[in-house]
Amino acid sequence: MELKVYNIEGKETGESVNLPDEIFNLSEPNTHLVYQAVRVYLSNQRQGTHKTKERAEVRGGGKKPFRQKGTGGARRGTNRSPLMPGGGTIFGPKPHTYKLKLPKKAARLARKSALSLKAKENQIMVVQDFNFEQPKTKDLASILKNLNLEDKKTLLLVADKKENIYKSGRNIPNLNVQISDKAATYEILNNKMIVMQKSAVENLCKSLT
Repeated sequence: MELKVYNIEGKETGESVNLPDEIFNLSEPNTHLVYQAVRVYLSNQRQGTHKTKERAEVRGGGKKPFRQKGTGGARRGTNRSPLMPGGGTIFGPKPHTYKLKLPKKAARLARKSALSLKAKENQIMVVQDFNFEQPKTKDLASILKNLNLEDKKTLLLVADKKENIYKSGRNIPNLNVQISDKAATYEILNNKMIVMQKSAVENLCKSLT
């Protein structure tokens, strides 16, 4: 599979990049593995710090609220019973980890499948390498406009950590900047367009072989 390379003005450079079929053109993408990879990613985003107090943990309730007999009401030994306003919670959430793992081989296949699905929808683009001397949101927004991507949710893949590009993109809605070999299956699928710098293509292919 070959893709044309565009410059930051949004024009064709005359170059092309060959994308390996074993990564970008799987005959049968494994959609179930893609689902599992997305589930693992989203699950690992959860902090698991949720907590409610049970009746033993709620402050107060040491004194019997009223006498045992003669009131006509149900007997009470504490006003912190789960049946009372201000009482403890029954079977409430407790802190625990939601961390899940996917075998490395399965994770790689899930990413390949996600990239193949994107390629089939013509949602992958390759641009020449670029960087900024200093963070400049306006310049990066201008590049996206030249590529007709200003209104599309976009994942920009770079070969290595380019701090100025990352900082330039932080304040642009619908843009996510990521190192190509770190891009998760969820990030690939959760963006309408995948824009890869030319050097990022090789970096991505190395991580998936």
